[in-house]
Amino acid sequence: MRYMFLSLLALTAPEAAAQPEFTACSGEFAFCGASPASPTGQSITVRTASGTAQFREAVAICPVMTGTALADLNGGNMKGSCKAPRGTVWSLFFPFKEVPQAPSWATAPTNPHTFVTSEANQMTNMFSFSCKKANVVNGVRLANCYGPINENLDGTHLPVGALVFSGAPANVAFAVSAAVPK
Repeated sequence: MRYMFLSLLALTAPEAAAQPEFTACSGEFAFCGASPASPTGQSITVRTASGTAQFREAVAICPVMTGTALADLNGGNMKGSCKAPRGTVWSLFFPFKEVPQAPSWATAPTNPHTFVTSEANQMTNMFSFSCKKANVVNGVRLANCYGPINENLDGTHLPVGALVFSGAPANVAFAVSAAVPK
């Protein structure tokens, strides 16, 4: 799964001025790869190759993990550093086989799969976006992570009918996902 995701990142990277800057960040991070999300009714600003773009915003509740994970310092709304502001963490990626998952936050296997987006089943991108630390449930620190709905990793709009990769439960309306390159 790790190599598939890294290949997706490499193939979907923009070729303009704001090149991705992939790096390994160590410390606390949110892992949203097995989480569903919900629209907030707000918009979120995303960094793109040509500046910024606005997207509909979603929130995912994600477990806070400790270790080393992949980040794009020029992606999402990161600002060139692994250091998160006080009270926050970045939503990053690591190929976990199992993680704490809602609603009980007991550790369970991830569910890697692909699906085609539709009006009923859309995707959200949480990679390299800011998360606010929240409460602890059953010994698991949680974070509220905010990211765009139907956004490619390069900051462009993802149309309905796109093939995406997710570790979130199947058939949720807004799965945290990444587009599969054509």
